[in-house]
Amino acid sequence: MESNKDNKTIENIELVFLKPEDYQEIKEMMIETYSSMPDAYWKEHHIKTLINIFHEGQVGIRVDNELAGCALSIIVDYEKIDSKHTYKAITGNYSFNTHTDKGDVLYGIDVFIRPKFRGLRLGRRLYDYRKELCEKLNLKGIVFGGRIPNFHQYSHSMSPKEYIEKVRNKDIHDPVLNFQLSNDFHPARILQGYLEGDKDSNEYAVLLEWDNVYYEKISDQAAFKKTIIRLGLIQWQMRLYSDFDELMQQVEYFVDAVSGYRCDFALFPEFFNAPLMSDYNHLSEPDAIRKLAEFTEKIVTRFSELAISYNINIITGSMPEVVDNSLYNVGYLCKRDGGVERFEKLHVTPDEAKVWGMQGGDTLKTFNTDCGKIGILICYDVEFPELSRILADEGMNILFVPFLTDTQNGYSRVRNCAQARAIENECYVAIAGSVGNLPKVHNMDIQYAQSMVFTPCDFSFPTNGIKAEATPNTEMILIADVDIDMLRELNQFGSVRNLKDRRTDIYSIIRKNETQNQ
Repeated sequence: MESNKDNKTIENIELVFLKPEDYQEIKEMMIETYSSMPDAYWKEHHIKTLINIFHEGQVGIRVDNELAGCALSIIVDYEKIDSKHTYKAITGNYSFNTHTDKGDVLYGIDVFIRPKFRGLRLGRRLYDYRKELCEKLNLKGIVFGGRIPNFHQYSHSMSPKEYIEKVRNKDIHDPVLNFQLSNDFHPARILQGYLEGDKDSNEYAVLLEWDNVYYEKISDQAAFKKTIIRLGLIQWQMRLYSDFDELMQQVEYFVDAVSGYRCDFALFPEFFNAPLMSDYNHLSEPDAIRKLAEFTEKIVTRFSELAISYNINIITGSMPEVVDNSLYNVGYLCKRDGGVERFEKLHVTPDEAKVWGMQGGDTLKTFNTDCGKIGILICYDVEFPELSRILADEGMNILFVPFLTDTQNGYSRVRNCAQARAIENECYVAIAGSVGNLPKVHNMDIQYAQSMVFTPCDFSFPTNGIKAEATPNTEMILIADVDIDMLRELNQFGSVRNLKDRRTDIYSIIRKNETQNQ
């Protein structure tokens, strides 16, 4: 969950298509956003026109059902755009008759965020949607005139060109232009007299462009669902932290890093928060880990805030948790829409049971995400093939495995079993572990890891079944794209078909509770 500036708890964030009945909220939001420009809001007939001519281009973000931001767009023919056009001209004197379904670029008309919701990176979500829409419609790119609201402070001493260069070089901060540049837009030219009444920019604007690198791929025209999923794996360095806040500062650093590459998922390792046990090293091992469990609720809350703020689904790795005085190894899936779901380690290792008194959980399920169905197994669980086979039968596309291993022998068991799960279940498997050592934490002395992303082995995939691999025993992130459509083709036309060719006439795997219910 997330808390905004009014200290209200956020339960859900949803991207929606705008409707005519949203107008009053849109008007109020624009008045708040453009307080320095009186009457700078769209009239009701403007919004209705945009929705009627290009429904997919008009989107909003609702936070707990309150409209928090909007993005308005049209499609234009790039060759017909005057190189020195104005805002009034590109919108057809605000009639939007310049829109054409046969155009080749998406032109951004407006983006605004209600002030009280700023800081949640909602603007980036809107721009990410525009990019995905651009790819879906097979357009060349996105174009718009970007304001430079701080230019009036420097106009007496420099030209717009010099101002842009200084913003680029971080010598000057411009909130709008800095945001556009950080979202992969590049300046194409300067537009003079672009927006009437924009005194802060001295009526200058920068024509900003984003290029769709998939433009020539005809198949993208039918890409209604997201099929290329980007994974961000955190190979975590164990080190001592002064307190909880310093640990979470390091967590946010990695979330920021992988979200900067537009990852859909961030995967943390098992027991990544073990350094916090150093303050309890004078206690017995069972007591120390139960003290660590006291941080779990606060960590999950913070992870959920980061998932919303950075627009990324986070698999938290795992943490100890006490339920009815029993100790479990659990983790959480914190979704970017605000949802939070729990998973459990079903098979605890002999060491976890003997040293810490930990028990195995009893919940196994797939999770629905905006990128399809996923499964999550914690470390030792991946060595039991029945679990992932059940998840595969439920439609799992990606299996995530946070792990913690101290020796290369233990790592090899996890690694080799994870790769086998990818082949036999025709899915992708991502594993992420910790490296380094914690000499001041009992039972957590040293760690060995090499994070990886595994694929099935067939002609469309890497011959060795390894999509990406980290450097062993080095703190780093690993970024990899996986194509869900390739799994569908493998299932139907693969050289071998591990799921289809099972001899269910002589064997099957079922849940125990399913047997009891029959």
